[in-house]
Amino acid sequence: MSSVRVLVGTKKGAFILTSDGRRERWEVSEPFFAGWEMYHLKGSPVNPNRIYASQTSGWFGQQIQRSDDGGKTWEAVGNEFKYDGDPGTHQWYDGTQHPWEFKRVWHLEPSLTDPDLVYAGVEDAACFRSTDGGKSWQELPNLRAAKGHLWQPGAGGMGLHTIIIDPSNPNRIYGAISAAGVFRTDDAGESWKPINRGLKVAWELPDPDADVGHCVHRIAIHPSRPNVLFMQKHWDVMRSDDGGEMWYDIGGNLPTDFGFPIDVHAHEPETIYVVPIKSDSEHFPPEGKLRVYRSRTGGNEWEPLTNGLPQENCYVNVLRDAMAVDSLDACGIYFGTTGGQVYCSPDAGDTWKPIVRDLPPVYSVEVQTLR
Repeated sequence: MSSVRVLVGTKKGAFILTSDGRRERWEVSEPFFAGWEMYHLKGSPVNPNRIYASQTSGWFGQQIQRSDDGGKTWEAVGNEFKYDGDPGTHQWYDGTQHPWEFKRVWHLEPSLTDPDLVYAGVEDAACFRSTDGGKSWQELPNLRAAKGHLWQPGAGGMGLHTIIIDPSNPNRIYGAISAAGVFRTDDAGESWKPINRGLKVAWELPDPDADVGHCVHRIAIHPSRPNVLFMQKHWDVMRSDDGGEMWYDIGGNLPTDFGFPIDVHAHEPETIYVVPIKSDSEHFPPEGKLRVYRSRTGGNEWEPLTNGLPQENCYVNVLRDAMAVDSLDACGIYFGTTGGQVYCSPDAGDTWKPIVRDLPPVYSVEVQTLR
């Protein structure tokens, strides 16, 4: 029988949750790297036992960890993230120019075809690549050349938080930066361009149609249709049908279109999931009711999914990297909260159960489907 392995990064360590394909009973590991902030863990699609992890601390700095046995043991690998040449400056919160400074790795994206090739999205925002399993890292500097001097941090910093590799064309890669926008390369990172037409921020930017400066929280695709992108923005849920060249609003009947994660059903490319949050100042579900919303029509028409989720006195948040889907026949949906709960739906969102309730605040959730 197939099984699933859920990789959870939290404020105080990493956890691995495992179950068979029924997803009814779970084993929860002891914490790995206890006490460290684990921004992201992700396994190689080519070799599922190869897992990369970003470990960071305000006291001890950044460390990339790698496991080659499914998370049983770990090895510290390369940790030098050096901007190419003179990094220059970007906008600071007050609009002045500020030097580019490496702080941490937000996101790790292994190649779809090579277990030794992995990309890292970092803060201050840049894209790095390793071709030797994380032992050494080289910046793809032309991402920052895409008007990087106009990029500005969001409330949580200025990080490349999403990296998506086109499964039909490995030279095409999408990246999303808070608060700069979405960018695309069609030549494996040699050149990048902003793809933010249609995004509006009338109250944030002097030019509401600017091609950079947009606070994108997350983007997602379905592997069968890599030109169709879905976006959860600071406000607005958006869609593009042409590889990001133009975006349009699909928020429809959502109770609020603010939130952080967005994801797509493994087998239904028009079925998407978001978790509405009250506002950018009140990071909790409207009315204290934790609800995932699902659209089966590619947006605009949304239904609340509440069966098994707390519907009173719930004031948690779900961060941008804290939702994932498995690829079992009955698609499973997973998300983690800042209250330390990790929920699983084995039936595409119809019903939910907590896998575990009392972890540290959850930063990221990734799922490996093991066959």
